[in-house]
Order: sequence, then C-alpha cells, then structure tokens
Amino acid sequence: MSTPSGAPAVSQIPEAVHRRRWAILVVLMFSLLIVVLDNSILNVAVKTIASPSPTGIGATQSELEWAINSYTLVFAGLLFTAGLLGDRLGRKKVLLFGITLFGIGSALAAMSDSPGQLITWRALMGFGAAFVMPATLAVLMNVFERDEQPKAIGIWAGSVGLGIAIGPITGGLLLEHFWWGSIFLVNVPVVIIALVAMVLLVPDSKDPKPGRLDPLGVVLSIIGLVLLVYGIIRGGELADFTDVSVLLPVIGGLAVLAVFVLHEKRSASPAIDVSYFKKPAFSAAVAAIALVFFALMGVTFFSAFYMQSVRGWSALQSGLLILPLAVAQMLFAPRARIVVARFGARAVCTAGMLAVALGLAAFALFDADTPVWIMCVVFFVQGTGMAHVMPPVTVAVMQALPREKAGSGSAVNNTFRQVGGALGIAVLGSVLSTVYRGDIEGHLGALPAGARDAAGESIEATLAIAEKLGPKGTPLVTAAHDAFMSAMHVTALGSAAVALVGTLVVALWLPGREPAAPRAARDEERPAPAGAER
Repeated sequence: MSTPSGAPAVSQIPEAVHRRRWAILVVLMFSLLIVVLDNSILNVAVKTIASPSPTGIGATQSELEWAINSYTLVFAGLLFTAGLLGDRLGRKKVLLFGITLFGIGSALAAMSDSPGQLITWRALMGFGAAFVMPATLAVLMNVFERDEQPKAIGIWAGSVGLGIAIGPITGGLLLEHFWWGSIFLVNVPVVIIALVAMVLLVPDSKDPKPGRLDPLGVVLSIIGLVLLVYGIIRGGELADFTDVSVLLPVIGGLAVLAVFVLHEKRSASPAIDVSYFKKPAFSAAVAAIALVFFALMGVTFFSAFYMQSVRGWSALQSGLLILPLAVAQMLFAPRARIVVARFGARAVCTAGMLAVALGLAAFALFDADTPVWIMCVVFFVQGTGMAHVMPPVTVAVMQALPREKAGSGSAVNNTFRQVGGALGIAVLGSVLSTVYRGDIEGHLGALPAGARDAAGESIEATLAIAEKLGPKGTPLVTAAHDAFMSAMHVTALGSAAVALVGTLVVALWLPGREPAAPRAARDEERPAPAGAER
C-alpha cells in the first residue's frame, strides 16, 4: 500500500534504537578501530620482536612474516562465514563473540615467549576479528534508516583510515616506554570497555527468514578463500608466482571458489545470492574495493621501508607522517554522501580513484631528500581520494542487498578488501624485491657467497651486512639506498596503474547521478524490517 504524499514515513527501526543510533555507531567504530589498529601496529614492532630476549623473542624474518600472515589467512578465510552466521544467529551475539576472542588472543599474544606462540595467538586474533568487522557494518545497516546510511557508512569508513594511521603512532609510543608485548596488551582494556558498551547499547538483529543452512557452501567458501590467500602470501614470500607451492594453492583456491559459485547458483537456500554480481553497480563496487586496496596496501608496505631504512626515521616519526592520510579520511569520508548526491557516485568515485592513482604515482618522484611537506601533501591527496571512493562503493554494495542480508553483504565487502590488500602486498612486494635484487647484486661481488645471497634479499638485509663491515660498508649503504629508490619507483608506477584500472571500472559501471525520489517513494522500496530488537 502506498504511503500518502506528505504523510510521515513509516520507520523501519524501533524508536528506542533510533534514538541511540549515533551512540551505537561510536561503539561500532570503537570495535572496528582496535581490529584495524592492531594490524597496522605490528608493522612498527617487527624489528623489536626480532631482537634477542629480553628485548624481543628472536623471531626470524620468516617467523615475523607468519606472525602477520597467520592473522591475515584466518581473517580472510572466515570473513564470509562470519557474516553469514551473523545474519542467522544474530549480529550482536557474533560481535560479542568476536571481540571477546580478539581480546583473549591479544592477551595471550602479549605473553608469548616464542615465535611459534605468537603466530598461534595472532591466528586466534584473526579468528575473532573475522567476526567483528562484518558485524559492525551489518549492525550499522540495521540501526540507521536508508537515507542516513550513507552518512553513517562514511563515518565508519573514516574510522578505518584512523586505525591505519594511529596504529604506527601508538606502536611507536608503546615501544619507546614498554616491552614489545604492550602493543597487544593495550587491546585488553579497550575490549572490556567495548564489551560493556555493546551489552548496554547495541541491539540484536538477524534475518527473520534465514532458510536452511548451507553447510557445503560454507565449507567451500572457507577452503577456497584460505587456499587462495595462502597462495598469494606464499608468492609474496618467494617473490615468485610461478613456483609450484604458489600455483597449486592459488589454482586450487580459484577452482574451489568456482565450485562454490556453481553450488550457490543451484542451491535452494544459498549462503549468498550470486545473482547480485550480475548487477553492474554491485560488481563494479566490489571490484573497486579490491583494486584500491591492492594499490594502497602495496604502497603502505614499501613506504615504511622508505621512511625508516632510507630516510632513517623512527617508527614513531614514520607513523606521524601517515597522519595527513587519516585526517583527510576523517574530514571527507563522512561528507562524501553530499558530493555523491550532487554529482553522482560514478563521477565522485572516478575522481577519487584518480586522486589515489596520482598520490601513488608521486612516489615515483621521491628521492632520499624529498621535503617532508611534499610527502604530507601526497598522503593527504591519497586520503582524500580514499574518502571519496570507499563510502560510495560500500553504500553501493550494502544497499544492493536486502537489510536482512546485511551480514552477507558486509562479508562480501570486507572479503574483497582483504583479498585485494593481501594480493597488493604480495604482488607489489614481489616487484619491489625483484627490482631491488637486480640492482643491488652488482654491488655485492666482494662479499662471500652466503652473505651475498642474504644481503640481496632486502634493503634491511643489505644494511645489516653493511653495518657489520664498519667503515668499509659505507659504499654498500649508498648502493642499497639507490637500489631501493629505483625499486620503489617501479613499484609505485605499478600501484598507480592498478588504481587507474579501478578508475576505469567505476567510470564505466557505477551508476551516475540519480534524480531525488520523494521520501514516501523511497520508503516503499525498503525491505521489510529485519527483526531489530531492543
């Protein structure tokens, strides 16, 4: 039945929930922040963790990589399943479970006395985080009316940028005053506060008609994603994507995911309705998410080495330089909806992707003496671009699905983000490593064969050998810096090219400006209430 023109719109949200929706958003941001922050905070602590006891735990380069990758592997593999369970069991329950598990894993990781323990507890943290991230966005979709969702999603996206930026700063401050485990232990009081706030403020919601469980689809999604992400990570470790240990899991993962899609198309009660991918706007949005994080995470990876190994800045100083990126996201992400309303998602996202590409390409012009203010401008441009890409494409993904399927939609959004980021680090990291090794090998002839191989692995390895040589190692330091700058320039251009592909995708397939519809008409299009409870 149509809502008479001029009549008040029928709210889809219980009044008690509607009144506290902004307080709920703060709690969701708080939960999301510690998950994102903890992933970026570890990057500044790897040198400390690699130090012998009592400073660190003597982790090798491979063990450090797996301390990061164990989290990524479990997190990416379970994202889709976690979102599905949230729709079925209740998003609040899943959120409480995930944040509790994340807190337990954080406490155990802080107390690790061996690399093996750290890797294990990081995997547990990834398990918990997989249930947190999709649930935050799914709850958001069920406490805000459709016309307020773009604003809320913009704020949610801004908190992701904040977490990426303040992670290195927080890590640097903690490492200056406490032991390495403090970067994990700091999560525990934050988790306790978040749990109390969730119990008091966050409503539960779930799909009122979830249908039969699709266990085969769930298993196929986990196996496929884990194999694919493992192969990507392995390729990055070896800097060789033609190795059998890389090709087998990647091909196997893609094959299993293909079977998953076929199964979902034929299932009477699918875990995800794959027909949504036939919508150009939906597919373009998830592709844009993957491509922008592919490009951005690769640059984030090598910029840390540029700032610390070439420029000689501390972890804290390097973290502070990322602040312009976070400030730009916090300023513009919540307001992106206003620009989209005026110019349309296609124009805004195209301009945003071009800004990201421009910021990435600027790294190809950096040298060892580039002024700090120029770097700050570049990071600000990147953040501004991200702020005008992530909220609109996230809105496109989430509003394409019915509200009762918000968990599945959030899981799709975050899965593409995570796989794109992992692929970016692996592929662009491999490019960086390959170009660096090719340039530095000509300067390692005077070293013994064993030391020569080790010194060519990375700029950190070369500088470590040069330090042992004393004054004789000075020319090697210069050569390492030059080789790294050359490799960084090539990698930056590769990142920019990927961002340009993303620009083309959104320019061709995202919808343009839509005429404003009357409020009553928009309400008629809304899906039925998803069972939000007080």
